[in-house]
Amino acid sequence: MARKRRVGFAVADARHKTVSVRVERTVRHPLYKKIMRRRKRFLAHDELNDCKIGDRVVIEECRPLSKRKSWRVVEILERREVAEIQPQEIGAPLLQEPATSVAGSEDSE
Repeated sequence: MARKRRVGFAVADARHKTVSVRVERTVRHPLYKKIMRRRKRFLAHDELNDCKIGDRVVIEECRPLSKRKSWRVVEILERREVAEIQPQEIGAPLLQEPATSVAGSEDSE
């Protein structure tokens, strides 16, 4: 029997050698016949820690690797483009730090 494969987007990569992949599918409502999107998140094993958030990946079913992880990343189909522009370069205002001194505490002494 062939292993199941799914195509989805990486939505979290904070765990070591693990990436969370969101897979979308469309289903038709049995009564109203409306097309609906269903989403599910799978934990997938990423041996090289190569996936980043936003990458489109192919995952494949495998033996259980942990309590919730029984998929592995087979291929990265496309990378998400990440802009390297800092807020200062585009003229965006910087957030100001609030003053740390409290005006009422000095008068009580």
